[in-house]
Amino acid sequence: MLRATCSGCLLLTGSMFLFADQVTLKNGDTITGEIIKKDGDKLTMKSAFLGEVSMPWAAVAGVKSDNPLFVALPDGRDISGKLVTQGATIEVEGSADRQAIPLSDVSAIRDEAEERKYERLKSPPIFALWAGYFDLGLALARGNARTSIFTTALNASRVTRTDKTTIYLNQIQSSATLNGKSATTAQAIRGGAAYDHNLSPRLFFNAFNDYEHDRFQNLDLRFVAGGGLGLHAIKAERLRLDLLGGADYERENFNNHLTRSSAEGFGGDDLSYKLSSITALTQSARMFSNLTRTGEYRTNFDLGTVTTLKKWLSWQITASDRYLSNPAFGRQRNDLLLTTGLRVSFAR
Repeated sequence: MLRATCSGCLLLTGSMFLFADQVTLKNGDTITGEIIKKDGDKLTMKSAFLGEVSMPWAAVAGVKSDNPLFVALPDGRDISGKLVTQGATIEVEGSADRQAIPLSDVSAIRDEAEERKYERLKSPPIFALWAGYFDLGLALARGNARTSIFTTALNASRVTRTDKTTIYLNQIQSSATLNGKSATTAQAIRGGAAYDHNLSPRLFFNAFNDYEHDRFQNLDLRFVAGGGLGLHAIKAERLRLDLLGGADYERENFNNHLTRSSAEGFGGDDLSYKLSSITALTQSARMFSNLTRTGEYRTNFDLGTVTTLKKWLSWQITASDRYLSNPAFGRQRNDLLLTTGLRVSFAR
């Protein structure tokens, strides 16, 4: 019985290697497992012992697959079949013929699951692929003074292979009661939309439209519409950094009958960094320089962390600062908002 059990284990282990994909590196190492995808300059595969691993495509000397894979060619065509390397070329054994492709001409390799994701992103309907979150924050004090602070935030994005559409809305309402007298201490709403379209793997076009109301800046409405170019400066697994610059039109209406319109030039960045498996840091900064009244400017700065509690539930801490060099008379230049609370994520 013991001998039979050991023989079965050896046969099972041997079959794992017999029916597995193999990647041979230029240093002579061989990794056995399942090829998941080749995306950009990285090849990702899943090993039974190492888990999911990624390696530079430039370090790959040979590939062999026991299951059909989808191979993307530079001309946009996709072919599928089992892969085997012959010298500096990959041969794709399809149902009808066998095609040889230089390793350097392979733009992507995908398994069946990754191919389904790819096809889903090619031409999705407008209501598909939306994902985002809803934040809720509430603070109360009851005693000699009564204070209430209520904040909400909504952010939704639709990301495809070629573009990204984002809409957002933030709101804060704060009130206090002391000695029987009540007053609103904060009231602001910010919202807008943005659209990014990739021009190349690194370069993209950006357009946006923002709206803002802040009672305690005497600001009835700030309307901003503009656009420019962006650069994907860093696209790593844990760190992403985009740099942006361009121009916009701004119109401000204040409740003291002051109205201002101006052209602006802007520059800034968007950064995200994964601190751990459950915590991420995000940062966004913009500086708008007034081109109509030179010397005047405004800045937007947002910094936040999100810690995942469940797949759909997180805890968020956010700092949001708005600086205006020329506020309405009698108002301060800076508005700083700190919020924390629960975040509910959604996806379609």
